[in-house]
Amino acid sequence: MKICLVCSSGGHLHHLKMLKKFWEKHERFWVTFDKENIKSTLKGEKIYSCFYPTNRSIKAFFLNTALALRVLYQEKPDIIISSGAAVAVPFFYVGKIGGIKTMYIEVFDRIDKPTLTGRLIYPVADKFIVQWEELKQFYPKAENLGSIF
Repeated sequence: MKICLVCSSGGHLHHLKMLKKFWEKHERFWVTFDKENIKSTLKGEKIYSCFYPTNRSIKAFFLNTALALRVLYQEKPDIIISSGAAVAVPFFYVGKIGGIKTMYIEVFDRIDKPTLTGRLIYPVADKFIVQWEELKQFYPKAENLGSIF
């Protein structure tokens, strides 16, 4: 299985790193920001740099959509996994059109209201994971796995 891990920096990256026992046995690549702390955190991993700032930036959205078209066509992953943030949106929509399975994990610090990224991705995610039961009122088909911490 080939995995595309898409995330912004900080907590989003930390969430996906916590799933290492799952993804470390598979071929994978990352799509994230081109920052020094990410390069050191993901040392030895294959990384594609996305455009930022991503939140509410139309320019970055279109640049990242073009990036998603190129990277997903070139890499042909079996699944796209993300915990956000906005860079995940174009990858999930392009992936869905391309028949790639998708899994989104809503971030831990959202307990009683959804993120913008989660709301945008929910309609196309094959698997949508929440970490709090309260979020199922916004995402009825989500699966609550509890904390991944």
